Amino acid sequence: MEKSEATTSIEIAETSRERKGKAALLSGVENEKAAGFKRGVAIFDLILRISAATATLAATITMGTTQQTLPFFTQFFQFQANYDDLPTFTFFVIAMSLVTGYLVLSVPFSIACIAMPLVVGPRLLLILCDTLTVTLATTAASSSAAIVFLAHNGNSDANWLPICQQFNDFCRRVSGAVVAAFIAVALLIFMVLLSALGLKRH
Repeated sequence: MEKSEATTSIEIAETSRERKGKAALLSGVENEKAAGFKRGVAIFDLILRISAATATLAATITMGTTQQTLPFFTQFFQFQANYDDLPTFTFFVIAMSLVTGYLVLSVPFSIACIAMPLVVGPRLLLILCDTLTVTLATTAASSSAAIVFLAHNGNSDANWLPICQQFNDFCRRVSGAVVAAFIAVALLIFMVLLSALGLKRH
């Protein structure tokens, strides 16, 4: 009887060890899968981040260098349009410059998420800052889009005449800057959603 009990206890111990070993192995496989998924998300985030930085930089440079002088009358009496004639466009340049700076500075954190996919800290910091950046970029792009619309169409109720028939190059450049800003906004929104997905999956 004593030998039988000893044999049974040894078999139970071995079975318990095997179960623990299998559980540890399954846990390791799950962690590897989660790490692989989060690393893929981080790589895609880095690509989107660089693309958004390029779009905001293009929008900033395009708007900040926009001016046009009409060749009417003499050199002492000319019609000129500069982006800084309108406070909204000035705000656009400042806001897009800040967004570009942030996106460039956030690249190392995005790389850290690739190197350490299971670490939550950098990803959580990025998603919070990205959300604030989306707000700033959306505000600048939307307000400038309203001014561009007025420049193209005017407002008959307020007796505001469209200026794009005369300042066509000016309007074309500011319109391009606003389009680039909205592309950046779309990329930023997708980055926030992607980061949330990376945080959610375990």
